[in-house]
Amino acid sequence: MARFTFKLPDIGEGIAEAEIVAWHVAVGDMVEEDAPLADMMTDKATVEMSAPVAGRVVEVAGAVGDQIAIGSVLAVFETEDEVAETPSSAGFADAVAPPEAAAVADPVLAIQPEPVRPPAPTPVVADTPRARVLASPAVRARATDLGIDLADVKSAQGDRVRHADLDAHLRYAVAAPVAAAPVSAAPPAIVEPGAVEEVRVMGMRRRIAENMAESKRNIPHFAYVEECDVTELERLRVAMNLDRGERAKLTLLPFLIRAMTRALPAYPMVNARYDDAAGIVSRHASVHLGFATQTEQGLTVPVIRDAQARDVWALATEIVRLADAARRGKATRDELSGSTITLTSLGPIGGIVSTPVINRPEVAIVGVNRIVERAVVADGQIVIRKMMNLSSSFDHRVVDGWDAASFIQAVRRLIETPALLFVD
Repeated sequence: MARFTFKLPDIGEGIAEAEIVAWHVAVGDMVEEDAPLADMMTDKATVEMSAPVAGRVVEVAGAVGDQIAIGSVLAVFETEDEVAETPSSAGFADAVAPPEAAAVADPVLAIQPEPVRPPAPTPVVADTPRARVLASPAVRARATDLGIDLADVKSAQGDRVRHADLDAHLRYAVAAPVAAAPVSAAPPAIVEPGAVEEVRVMGMRRRIAENMAESKRNIPHFAYVEECDVTELERLRVAMNLDRGERAKLTLLPFLIRAMTRALPAYPMVNARYDDAAGIVSRHASVHLGFATQTEQGLTVPVIRDAQARDVWALATEIVRLADAARRGKATRDELSGSTITLTSLGPIGGIVSTPVINRPEVAIVGVNRIVERAVVADGQIVIRKMMNLSSSFDHRVVDGWDAASFIQAVRRLIETPALLFVD
């Protein structure tokens, strides 16, 4: 027998350490080469590591939530034969949703994707009267808690069931309750008065906490709020949806993005990223717009590349695609990084005013509050209009108050006169 030491490889992009978010093996387990080993989270992505050799697991680096330095031992295997050290890239599987988080959720403006039945799985070999489904212990435990038989869950990649496959199964069950088997819910646990539940902050939640703390600690936020009359914009949106055909349904979000991209050229200091360590502000000609999206793992920011070059229909299509990919954990690093400005919303619970936290290293974020009908005075008459507030935050080290207010006023003018959104 021989021992093989597997060290955490260089994940790239200057990453110095990674957090263990899930173990798929335990000490004493026999594993095959390329079998799932552990999920490691960096600042950019959650990466699934696979076993570089076949053998018995004799040591693991730590517990879920521990930080492991690049190049340190992740696991030790006992193998039948001597195995040469693997290259630094060994053990990688596909990366999934990066945890770049926005300040608030976007349950309404980020379109909820239509449920899609996942593709049929590759048949598995039955080792019992009922075929055994390949899945990690964490996925099995979650399926048990949800009352789901893994044999009924289809694998999108055709090999083993992942958390994203469970999510897809649940979405389809909600969309087609007649075809879905009933799920029996366990009675809620009785909490004793004075009981305290301790929940370890780790994984996506830890990254969100770290990012938000860094943003508030380093950025002097300047807040600015303006109300907008969206009556005409809502009329236009409804009318355009009547003739949309097979195209994605238009929400308010594509129009807001259109307004921002048309206003930004006059305010280049707003569409920027600030490297405060180097003392360099990078002003971008292209608008890579991030929009906050709620997922089961936490808040993520999918990025619409070159948003200024897309019309509202193309924006709507891209929003649906990116939001769905983020919620299923299928978004790539490029799709969830590199934004130059962020749009976020609290939707129908958006209240009157919010103070969104800037998605560092960006220098601006625009937040959308809910639309309400109320009486306003127009041309000396009291009329009912649909009103909505824009709540924005700016990095006061880079953006002056006058410029911030002027940018939001430019966006407001475009929103209140929606024909201008389509005039070159």
